[in-house]
Amino acid sequence: MAGVFELSKSSDGQFRFVLKAGNGEIILTSELYTTRTAAQNGIASVQTNSPQDERYEKKTASNGKEHFNLKAANHQVIGSSQPYASAASRDAGIESVKKNGPSASVKDLTAV
Repeated sequence: MAGVFELSKSSDGQFRFVLKAGNGEIILTSELYTTRTAAQNGIASVQTNSPQDERYEKKTASNGKEHFNLKAANHQVIGSSQPYASAASRDAGIESVKKNGPSASVKDLTAV
């Protein structure tokens, strides 16, 4: 099963999206956007940038957990990962985003 983007609206009226792998696990979470169009543009940016190695910023949090950011060509963060226990699992998460990120499947949950 291919990955899918889920577009949703937060309680304060802002928009965000997550990218889920084929197994339903969230592999990337966006920042908050003030408009649906801006969030949709963020999804398009993930679709464009996710296959490119140089768009990933690997990081280690102060608690030792590994994570990553996916960045656009202008270096703006498009989405962030969950914390991972090891660099190897973080790198596997990046590979999953690279594989699932180009997905054209978007589930719009804002109209519900």
